[in-house]
Order: sequence, then C-alpha cells, then structure tokens
Amino acid sequence: MMTDTTKLDRHELSTVRRELAVEKEEKGKLIAELVIANKELVFQNHEKEKRAAEFIIANTELEKQVTEKEERAAELIIANKELAFQNEEKEKRAAELIVANKELAFQNEEKEKRAAELIIANKELAFQNEEKEKRAAELIIANKELLAFTYVSSHDLQEPLRKIQTFVTIILENENKNLSDNGKYNFQRMQLAAGRMQQLIDDLLAFSRINTTELKFEKTELKIIIEEVTAELKDTIFEKHASIEADQLCSANIIVFQFRQLMYNLISNALKFSQPDVPSHIIIKSRIVKGSKLNNKKFSPEKNYCHITVQDNGIGFEPHFSERIFEVFQKLHNKDVYAGTGIGLAIVKKIVENHNGIIIATSELKKGATFDIYIPAN
Repeated sequence: MMTDTTKLDRHELSTVRRELAVEKEEKGKLIAELVIANKELVFQNHEKEKRAAEFIIANTELEKQVTEKEERAAELIIANKELAFQNEEKEKRAAELIVANKELAFQNEEKEKRAAELIIANKELAFQNEEKEKRAAELIIANKELLAFTYVSSHDLQEPLRKIQTFVTIILENENKNLSDNGKYNFQRMQLAAGRMQQLIDDLLAFSRINTTELKFEKTELKIIIEEVTAELKDTIFEKHASIEADQLCSANIIVFQFRQLMYNLISNALKFSQPDVPSHIIIKSRIVKGSKLNNKKFSPEKNYCHITVQDNGIGFEPHFSERIFEVFQKLHNKDVYAGTGIGLAIVKKIVENHNGIIIATSELKKGATFDIYIPAN
C-alpha cells in the first residue's frame, strides 16, 4: 500500500515538476515577451515623443503659416484698396483726358481762327505799312512846308510886326501931347496886342522847332538844368518872393536844350499862376524807379525810368482839365488876368514825348499843381 502511494506521489511529483517546468518555460516566454513588449513600449514611447516633438514643430509652423496668411490677408486688403484708388485715379485721368482732348480740339480750332485772323492782320499790316509810307512821304512834304512856314514866321511876319511896334512906340513918345486920352488908350492896346502877337509867333516857332531839330541825348545832371533855369528867372523869383526846393535830383539821359525849355516852362508857369499874397513854393525832385512798380501799361516792367516831379502851391486847376492843359492854345484863364499864348505846356508835352516818356498833371483849385514826368533812365 505504501509502495503504491509512494509511486503515486512520485508520479504526481513528476507531473508537478513537468507542469512547473512548463509553467517556468511559459513564464520565461512571458518574461521574454514582456521584455520585448517593454522594448516595444519604450520604442513606441520614444516614437510618441518624436511625434509629439514633430507635432509641436508642426503646430509652430502652422501658427507661423496662420500669421503669414493673416499678414497676406491684411496686405491683400491694402492692395485691394490701393487698386481701387488707382482705378478711381485712372477714371479721373480718363475724365481729365476727355476734357483735355476737348480743350485741345477747342485750342486747335482757336489756332485755326487765329491763323485766319493773322492772315487778315498781315494783309492789314501790309496795307498800314503802305499807308505809313504814304504818310512818311506826306510828312516830308509837311516838314518842308513847316520849314517854309518857319521862315515866313521868322522874317515875313515878324518884320511888319516889328514896324507896327516901332511906329506905335514913336507915336506914343513923340505925339503923346497931341493924343486924346482915348487915343493914348487905343495905341497902348495896340502895343499890347502886338506884344502878344510877337509872343505867339515866338511860341509857335519854338513848338515847330521841337519836331524838326536833331535829337541828341546826353547824360546830364538835372541839378545843372534847374540852376540854369532859376538863374534865368531870378527877377521873377525875387518879385514873387518864391522859393525853389530842388535837392533830391538824379542824372538823366536827355536832349539838354529841350529839357532846359521844359523846366523853364514848368517853373515859369508855377510862378505865373501863384496865389496872390502867398509866396510861391516850388518843389522839384527826381528818382530812378523800375517800370514794374509804376502800375501803368505804357511802361516796360524791365526798364528803369527817371521820375521827375514839379510841385507848386499855386492857384491850381480843376481835375477835369488835367489833359486839356497840354493842348495847343488851351488857356484856362482870361488873358487880361494871366498873360500867355497857351502853347507853353503843349511844348512841355511834346518834349516829354521826344524823350519817349509821359507827363501827368494833377491838381485841385487853390491847392497847387503837380506835374509827374517819366522818361527812360537809359
């Protein structure tokens, strides 16, 4: 019985051992598989870490791309606005081009009109030149006639006039006792009329010579001209208790003898038309001024002009006579009050015109007169 039991135990033990061996082998396999699984897990973890790192990089790249896209979108918005602005500007330019084309067409049409007008103007100019040549020929004839008139005035007219004056003087001196008061008065009136006639002839001769004499310009100090004129008018200046202020004077390019006549006429006029019981005060000054500052279309803006002013405190004249006083034979006052022929200021204007200048007179009654003369400085 014991033997059988022992055999049984041995058999069971052998079975157990086999089972243990199998189990150990299985455990060994399991451990080997576990080791492999652990290695696989480590590998997978490592791979996951790589994927995670790559995912981080990918996310960073994605964020960068998103930022880039947003920037591109913003740039695209700006570009669209710029494009819209450019399109709007193109439309404006197109509209302006249409207007410009219309303006160009109009200008071309105007040019054609101007060209047609120019053709007509050239024909008119040719006609005018022809007329000028005719007038020049007529002027030559007129100058010859004027010279003849001057000769007649100088000799044929003045000779009988001098005889009249001489005989009137002889009668008044030698026959004074035999003449009635009325006769004496009539002879005196005749003497005065002859004197006025003599003055008229002299003034007409002076006026005619202004156009016929040679125009020789010289650079001259105006102060010298004024000194010569005041010396000539010394007695009248003393009689009128007059003062002449002529400090600010420049030099000018002038026809000397004509300009002396001009200043003589202006100063003698100022003395003649002084106010009673008021000492005559005459101010003469000059300055160089640019044509652009004179505000007058008759002056060239680029040229320099000598501006001469002659101002007095005399009886003056009404403003509406400012042009008329320069006309020949124009007198604003009765000859019995103020002697003269009415040619003096006409001579002044003609002399200024010979200097390619202009003269302007301004005045008011009882407030004196001012004469502004402008002549080219060079």
